[in-house]
Amino acid sequence: MNRQIASALSVLGLAAGAALAQGYPAKPVRVIVPFPPGGGVDTVARVVTQKFPESWGQQVIVENRPGAGGNIAADLVAKSAPDGYTVLITTTGHAVAPSLYRKLPFDAIKDFAAASQIISTYLVLVANPSMPATFKELLALMKSQPGKLNYAHTGLGVAPHLVGEMLRIATGANFVQIGYKGDAQTIPALLANEAQFAFTPPTTSVGHVRAGKLRALAVSGAARGSAFPDTPTIAEVGFRDATYNGFVGFFTAAGTPREILARIASETARSVRLPDVADKIPSWGGQAAGTGPEEFAALFRAEVERYGKLIRQVNIPLVD
Repeated sequence: MNRQIASALSVLGLAAGAALAQGYPAKPVRVIVPFPPGGGVDTVARVVTQKFPESWGQQVIVENRPGAGGNIAADLVAKSAPDGYTVLITTTGHAVAPSLYRKLPFDAIKDFAAASQIISTYLVLVANPSMPATFKELLALMKSQPGKLNYAHTGLGVAPHLVGEMLRIATGANFVQIGYKGDAQTIPALLANEAQFAFTPPTTSVGHVRAGKLRALAVSGAARGSAFPDTPTIAEVGFRDATYNGFVGFFTAAGTPREILARIASETARSVRLPDVADKIPSWGGQAAGTGPEEFAALFRAEVERYGKLIRQVNIPLVD
Protein backbone atom coordinates (compact mmCIF):
# COMPACT_ATOMS: atom_id res chain seq x y z
CA MET A 1 0.00 0.00 0.00
CA ASN A 2 1.53 3.32 -1.02
CA ARG A 3 1.56 6.41 1.16
CA GLN A 4 -1.20 8.22 -0.74
CA ILE A 5 -3.63 5.30 -0.45
CA ALA A 6 -2.82 4.85 3.25
CA SER A 7 -3.40 8.57 3.84
CA ALA A 8 -6.71 8.46 1.98
CA LEU A 9 -7.91 5.46 3.97
CA SER A 10 -6.93 7.19 7.21
CA VAL A 11 -8.96 10.26 6.26
CA LEU A 12 -11.94 8.08 5.34
CA GLY A 13 -11.66 6.28 8.68
CA LEU A 14 -11.62 9.55 10.60
CA ALA A 15 -14.59 10.81 8.62
CA ALA A 16 -16.53 7.63 9.31
CA GLY A 17 -15.71 7.89 13.03
CA ALA A 18 -16.81 11.51 13.12
CA ALA A 19 -20.07 10.67 11.34
CA LEU A 20 -20.73 7.83 13.78
CA ALA A 21 -20.06 10.09 16.75
CA GLN A 22 -22.39 12.85 15.47
CA GLY A 23 -25.40 10.60 15.93
CA TYR A 24 -24.18 9.03 19.17
CA PRO A 25 -26.03 7.69 20.97
CA ALA A 26 -28.76 6.65 18.55
CA LYS A 27 -29.88 3.69 20.69
CA PRO A 28 -29.61 2.54 24.34
CA VAL A 29 -26.13 2.23 25.81
CA ARG A 30 -25.16 -0.79 27.93
CA VAL A 31 -22.90 -0.25 30.95
CA ILE A 32 -21.35 -3.53 32.09
CA VAL A 33 -20.56 -3.88 35.81
CA PRO A 34 -18.03 -6.63 36.72
CA PHE A 35 -19.51 -7.08 40.20
CA PRO A 36 -22.86 -8.13 41.73
CA PRO A 37 -25.78 -5.73 42.19
CA GLY A 38 -25.73 -3.56 45.29
CA GLY A 39 -21.96 -3.20 45.60
CA GLY A 40 -19.96 -0.01 45.41
CA VAL A 41 -19.20 -0.04 41.68
CA ASP A 42 -22.78 -1.02 40.85
CA THR A 43 -24.01 1.95 42.92
CA VAL A 44 -21.64 4.34 41.15
CA ALA A 45 -22.77 3.03 37.76
CA ARG A 46 -26.47 3.44 38.48
CA VAL A 47 -26.29 6.85 40.17
CA VAL A 48 -23.91 8.46 37.67
CA THR A 49 -25.55 7.12 34.51
CA GLN A 50 -29.10 7.89 35.59
CA LYS A 51 -28.36 11.47 34.51
CA PHE A 52 -27.06 10.57 31.05
CA PRO A 53 -30.49 10.29 29.31
CA GLU A 54 -31.15 13.94 30.15
CA SER A 55 -28.53 14.92 27.56
CA TRP A 56 -28.43 11.86 25.35
CA GLY A 57 -32.12 11.20 24.90
CA GLN A 58 -31.36 7.50 25.11
CA GLN A 59 -31.69 4.95 27.86
CA VAL A 60 -28.62 3.63 29.73
CA ILE A 61 -28.95 -0.01 30.76
CA VAL A 62 -26.75 -1.22 33.61
CA GLU A 63 -25.91 -4.94 33.41
CA ASN A 64 -24.08 -6.96 36.07
CA ARG A 65 -21.66 -9.59 34.78
CA PRO A 66 -19.72 -10.68 37.88
CA GLY A 67 -17.05 -13.35 38.02
CA ALA A 68 -13.35 -14.11 37.58
CA GLY A 69 -12.27 -10.98 39.43
CA GLY A 70 -14.00 -8.72 36.92
CA ASN A 71 -12.48 -10.42 33.88
CA ILE A 72 -15.74 -11.85 32.52
CA ALA A 73 -17.22 -8.38 32.11
CA ALA A 74 -13.95 -6.99 30.76
CA ASP A 75 -13.74 -9.72 28.14
CA LEU A 76 -17.31 -9.05 27.03
CA VAL A 77 -16.49 -5.38 26.43
CA ALA A 78 -13.13 -6.11 24.82
CA LYS A 79 -14.89 -8.25 22.22
CA SER A 80 -17.79 -5.84 21.64
CA ALA A 81 -18.17 -3.53 18.66
CA PRO A 82 -16.03 -0.36 19.02
CA ASP A 83 -19.02 1.95 18.78
CA GLY A 84 -19.52 3.14 22.36
CA TYR A 85 -22.73 1.18 22.94
CA THR A 86 -21.09 -1.33 25.29
CA VAL A 87 -19.20 0.39 28.12
CA LEU A 88 -17.23 -1.18 30.96
CA ILE A 89 -17.23 0.46 34.38
CA THR A 90 -14.38 -0.91 36.45
CA THR A 91 -11.72 -0.19 39.03
CA THR A 92 -7.96 -0.15 39.58
CA GLY A 93 -8.20 -3.94 39.58
CA HIS A 94 -8.28 -3.70 35.78
CA ALA A 95 -4.78 -2.20 35.92
CA VAL A 96 -3.59 -4.91 38.30
CA ALA A 97 -5.01 -7.82 36.28
CA PRO A 98 -2.30 -8.02 33.56
CA SER A 99 0.37 -8.71 36.19
CA LEU A 100 -1.75 -10.72 38.64
CA TYR A 101 -3.33 -13.30 36.30
CA ARG A 102 -1.27 -15.93 34.55
CA LYS A 103 -3.49 -15.74 31.49
CA LEU A 104 -6.19 -13.30 30.40
CA PRO A 105 -8.53 -13.58 27.41
CA PHE A 106 -7.81 -9.93 26.55
CA ASP A 107 -5.02 -7.37 26.59
CA ALA A 108 -5.90 -4.80 29.25
CA ILE A 109 -4.17 -1.99 27.34
CA LYS A 110 -4.50 -2.86 23.65
CA ASP A 111 -8.11 -4.12 23.72
CA PHE A 112 -9.65 -1.13 25.50
CA ALA A 113 -10.09 2.59 25.04
CA ALA A 114 -10.14 4.66 28.23
CA ALA A 115 -13.12 7.03 28.21
CA SER A 116 -13.26 8.77 31.60
CA GLN A 117 -12.25 8.39 35.22
CA ILE A 118 -15.46 8.83 37.18
CA ILE A 119 -14.11 9.10 40.70
CA SER A 120 -10.83 8.80 42.58
CA THR A 121 -10.87 6.57 45.66
CA TYR A 122 -8.71 6.15 48.75
CA LEU A 123 -8.26 3.80 51.71
CA VAL A 124 -7.90 4.63 55.40
CA LEU A 125 -5.41 2.99 57.74
CA VAL A 126 -7.33 1.96 60.84
CA ALA A 127 -6.09 0.23 63.97
CA ASN A 128 -7.47 -1.49 67.02
CA PRO A 129 -7.75 1.01 69.93
CA SER A 130 -5.09 -0.98 71.82
CA MET A 131 -2.58 0.30 69.28
CA PRO A 132 -0.79 3.69 69.50
CA ALA A 133 -2.79 6.80 68.64
CA THR A 134 -0.58 8.01 65.76
CA PHE A 135 0.94 6.39 62.70
CA LYS A 136 4.51 7.23 63.74
CA GLU A 137 3.95 5.60 67.12
CA LEU A 138 2.48 2.52 65.43
CA LEU A 139 5.50 2.36 63.14
CA ALA A 140 7.84 2.56 66.12
CA LEU A 141 5.96 -0.33 67.74
CA MET A 142 6.18 -2.41 64.55
CA LYS A 143 9.91 -1.84 64.36
CA SER A 144 10.43 -2.67 68.02
CA GLN A 145 8.44 -5.90 67.64
CA PRO A 146 9.24 -7.21 64.13
CA GLY A 147 6.82 -9.83 62.88
CA LYS A 148 4.52 -9.50 65.91
CA LEU A 149 1.74 -7.29 64.55
CA ASN A 150 -0.87 -8.50 62.07
CA TYR A 151 -2.08 -6.52 59.06
CA ALA A 152 -5.46 -7.55 57.61
CA HIS A 153 -6.32 -7.43 53.92
CA THR A 154 -9.06 -8.82 51.71
CA GLY A 155 -7.11 -11.12 49.37
CA LEU A 156 -3.99 -11.37 47.24
CA GLY A 157 -3.64 -8.64 44.66
CA VAL A 158 -6.54 -6.48 45.85
CA ALA A 159 -5.97 -2.86 46.87
CA PRO A 160 -5.59 -3.33 50.66
CA HIS A 161 -3.01 -6.07 50.07
CA LEU A 162 -1.04 -4.03 47.54
CA VAL A 163 -1.10 -0.92 49.73
CA GLY A 164 0.09 -3.03 52.65
CA GLU A 165 3.04 -4.17 50.55
CA MET A 166 3.76 -0.57 49.54
CA LEU A 167 3.69 0.42 53.21
CA ARG A 168 6.05 -2.40 54.17
CA ILE A 169 8.53 -1.41 51.46
CA ALA A 170 8.31 2.32 52.21
CA THR A 171 8.72 1.98 55.98
CA GLY A 172 10.96 -1.09 56.19
CA ALA A 173 8.63 -2.44 58.90
CA ASN A 174 8.18 -6.17 59.38
CA PHE A 175 4.55 -7.18 59.97
CA VAL A 176 2.44 -10.21 59.11
CA GLN A 177 -0.13 -9.90 56.34
CA ILE A 178 -3.27 -12.00 56.84
CA GLY A 179 -5.85 -12.41 54.08
CA TYR A 180 -9.56 -12.46 54.88
CA LYS A 181 -12.63 -12.97 52.71
CA GLY A 182 -13.74 -9.39 52.34
CA ASP A 183 -14.46 -6.53 54.70
CA ALA A 184 -17.14 -8.62 56.42
CA GLN A 185 -14.28 -10.60 57.99
CA THR A 186 -11.58 -7.90 58.12
CA ILE A 187 -13.48 -5.47 60.35
CA PRO A 188 -14.42 -8.08 63.00
CA ALA A 189 -10.78 -9.23 63.04
CA LEU A 190 -9.69 -5.67 63.78
CA LEU A 191 -12.37 -5.18 66.45
CA ALA A 192 -11.31 -8.43 68.14
CA ASN A 193 -7.60 -7.48 67.91
CA GLU A 194 -6.94 -10.62 65.87
CA ALA A 195 -5.38 -8.18 63.41
CA GLN A 196 -4.04 -4.90 64.70
CA PHE A 197 -4.32 -2.65 61.64
CA ALA A 198 -5.48 -2.52 58.02
CA PHE A 199 -6.16 -0.25 55.08
CA THR A 200 -9.92 -0.33 54.51
CA PRO A 201 -12.43 1.51 52.34
CA PRO A 202 -13.65 4.51 54.33
CA THR A 203 -17.27 3.41 54.02
CA THR A 204 -16.58 0.20 55.95
CA SER A 205 -14.68 1.75 58.84
CA VAL A 206 -15.94 5.32 59.34
CA GLY A 207 -18.77 4.26 61.66
CA HIS A 208 -16.41 2.23 63.86
CA VAL A 209 -13.94 5.12 63.99
CA ARG A 210 -16.65 7.60 65.01
CA ALA A 211 -17.82 5.16 67.68
CA GLY A 212 -14.28 4.87 69.07
CA LYS A 213 -14.01 1.18 68.21
CA LEU A 214 -11.18 1.78 65.71
CA ARG A 215 -8.61 4.52 65.26
CA ALA A 216 -7.92 6.23 61.93
CA LEU A 217 -4.16 6.85 61.61
CA ALA A 218 -3.64 7.84 57.96
CA VAL A 219 -5.35 7.92 54.59
CA SER A 220 -3.74 6.49 51.49
CA GLY A 221 -4.68 9.23 49.05
CA ALA A 222 -2.72 12.22 47.85
CA ALA A 223 -5.24 14.45 49.67
CA ARG A 224 -7.11 14.04 52.93
CA GLY A 225 -10.41 12.19 52.65
CA SER A 226 -13.68 14.02 53.16
CA ALA A 227 -14.81 11.37 55.67
CA PHE A 228 -11.56 11.80 57.63
CA PRO A 229 -10.60 15.49 57.34
CA ASP A 230 -8.45 15.41 60.50
CA THR A 231 -6.52 12.29 59.51
CA PRO A 232 -3.18 12.92 57.76
CA THR A 233 -2.27 11.41 54.41
CA ILE A 234 0.42 8.73 54.25
CA ALA A 235 2.61 11.35 52.54
CA GLU A 236 2.11 13.77 55.41
CA VAL A 237 3.48 11.21 57.87
CA GLY A 238 6.55 10.79 55.70
CA PHE A 239 5.86 7.94 53.26
CA ARG A 240 4.85 9.37 49.90
CA ASP A 241 5.83 6.15 48.08
CA ALA A 242 2.94 4.35 49.81
CA THR A 243 0.35 6.79 48.44
CA TYR A 244 -2.61 5.07 46.82
CA ASN A 245 -5.53 6.54 44.90
CA GLY A 246 -7.74 4.08 43.11
CA PHE A 247 -10.10 4.81 40.26
CA VAL A 248 -13.54 3.90 39.03
CA GLY A 249 -13.81 4.61 35.33
CA PHE A 250 -15.37 3.93 31.95
CA PHE A 251 -13.72 1.94 29.16
CA THR A 252 -14.94 0.86 25.73
CA ALA A 253 -13.55 -1.50 23.13
CA ALA A 254 -10.35 -0.40 21.41
CA GLY A 255 -11.02 1.47 18.19
CA THR A 256 -13.97 3.45 19.52
CA PRO A 257 -13.90 6.85 17.76
CA ARG A 258 -12.32 9.61 19.80
CA GLU A 259 -15.44 11.73 19.39
CA ILE A 260 -17.54 9.07 21.12
CA LEU A 261 -15.03 8.74 23.95
CA ALA A 262 -15.19 12.52 24.33
CA ARG A 263 -19.01 12.41 24.53
CA ILE A 264 -18.88 9.77 27.27
CA ALA A 265 -16.26 11.82 29.12
CA SER A 266 -18.16 15.10 28.88
CA GLU A 267 -21.36 13.46 30.10
CA THR A 268 -19.47 11.85 32.99
CA ALA A 269 -17.96 15.21 33.98
CA ARG A 270 -21.41 16.84 33.88
CA SER A 271 -23.03 14.08 35.94
CA VAL A 272 -20.47 13.90 38.79
CA ARG A 273 -20.82 17.65 39.33
CA LEU A 274 -24.60 17.69 39.61
CA PRO A 275 -25.50 18.30 43.29
CA ASP A 276 -27.54 15.12 43.79
CA VAL A 277 -24.65 13.03 42.43
CA ALA A 278 -21.76 15.04 43.89
CA ASP A 279 -23.31 14.87 47.36
CA LYS A 280 -23.18 11.06 47.27
CA ILE A 281 -19.55 10.70 46.18
CA PRO A 282 -18.00 11.20 49.66
CA SER A 283 -20.21 8.38 50.98
CA TRP A 284 -18.64 6.14 48.31
CA GLY A 285 -15.19 6.92 49.66
CA GLY A 286 -14.34 8.93 46.58
CA GLN A 287 -13.76 12.30 45.02
CA ALA A 288 -15.22 13.47 41.71
CA ALA A 289 -12.93 13.19 38.69
CA GLY A 290 -14.74 13.29 35.34
CA THR A 291 -11.49 13.35 33.35
CA GLY A 292 -11.07 13.25 29.58
CA PRO A 293 -9.99 10.17 27.59
CA GLU A 294 -6.34 11.16 27.15
CA GLU A 295 -5.83 11.95 30.84
CA PHE A 296 -7.49 8.72 31.93
CA ALA A 297 -5.54 6.64 29.39
CA ALA A 298 -2.26 8.08 30.70
CA LEU A 299 -3.26 7.35 34.29
CA PHE A 300 -4.27 3.81 33.41
CA ARG A 301 -1.00 3.01 31.64
CA ALA A 302 0.96 4.38 34.61
CA GLU A 303 -1.09 2.25 37.02
CA VAL A 304 -0.49 -0.91 34.96
CA GLU A 305 3.24 -0.24 35.12
CA ARG A 306 3.24 0.64 38.83
CA TYR A 307 1.37 -2.43 40.02
CA GLY A 308 3.18 -4.74 37.65
CA LYS A 309 6.47 -3.60 39.15
CA LEU A 310 5.13 -4.03 42.71
CA ILE A 311 3.78 -7.53 42.08
CA ARG A 312 7.09 -8.63 40.61
CA GLN A 313 9.07 -6.97 43.40
CA VAL A 314 7.23 -8.74 46.22
CA ASN A 315 6.70 -12.01 44.30
CA ILE A 316 2.92 -12.15 44.60
CA PRO A 317 1.90 -15.55 43.20
CA LEU A 318 0.06 -15.41 39.89
CA VAL A 319 -3.60 -16.40 39.72
CA ASP A 320 -4.57 -19.12 37.23
